[in-house]
Amino acid sequence: MERSLAQNSVEAYLRDVTKLREFLKIKNSESPPQQVSQTDLLDFLEFLNELGMSPYSQARMLSGLKAFFKFLVYEELTSDDPSELLEAPKLGRKLPDTLNVHEIDQLLSAIDMSAPEGPRNRAMLETVYSSGLRVSELIGLRISNIYEDIGFLKVVGKGTKERLVPIGKTALKHIRIYRDQIRNHLTIKPGNEDFLFLNRRGAKLSRVMVFLIIKELASKAGLDKSISPHTFRHSFATHLIEGGADLRAVQEMLGHESITTTEIYTHLDREYLQQVIKDYHPRS
Repeated sequence: MERSLAQNSVEAYLRDVTKLREFLKIKNSESPPQQVSQTDLLDFLEFLNELGMSPYSQARMLSGLKAFFKFLVYEELTSDDPSELLEAPKLGRKLPDTLNVHEIDQLLSAIDMSAPEGPRNRAMLETVYSSGLRVSELIGLRISNIYEDIGFLKVVGKGTKERLVPIGKTALKHIRIYRDQIRNHLTIKPGNEDFLFLNRRGAKLSRVMVFLIIKELASKAGLDKSISPHTFRHSFATHLIEGGADLRAVQEMLGHESITTTEIYTHLDREYLQQVIKDYHPRS
């Protein structure tokens, strides 16, 4: 209030502190804010990085935590600021990790379809690769927003902006298998009836759960890469652009505000670029 911050900024700061508290619970540490150490914060940032959070999001979250601890010092609730010496991650334009088509097939083949969660996991990964969804959009996907007849999903992206994205026939087939053969037999918790992807207790999946599922599958498939839900989104964009898709169309499907955000994917396929130079440049 004193700084006249926008409501979204206030909510973001609150989320930052809440996420830190959730992480401390995972670590079995119920420390009050005054006892949070620099090591706790470093572990938290490493955890965010492993979840696939971008350096920009990590830097913004660290900024929120720094404001929180500065406030505690200012109000004389503590004398030490554990965030004081922490540096934000460097924000260079890092090329995202991607999987090639063979690696995606390897990952999908590692799913045990005989296990109760197998059809769900297959439907989930087929969907995220077929439509390039963010993990928040994937876990928030509603059955009522799947338009099978026209092959589109309505998703709610950043800033609660809605967009329509196409979804392939293979992904729709696996969604139907999961919905009709597995999901129909779950006892669904009130308020979760319309969410497509549920855990075994009938509640919406969490971001962390999706991350852990993919991590386990990557290990099973023997893929020695840092893979997160976002890897599928990067792969979706890269494979489209390598195949000749229009940049504006990919921007629309990804829900990017700026075309420059999408342009990062055009720098990924170096072999393709070398081949273009070889084939078409007069001095080659």
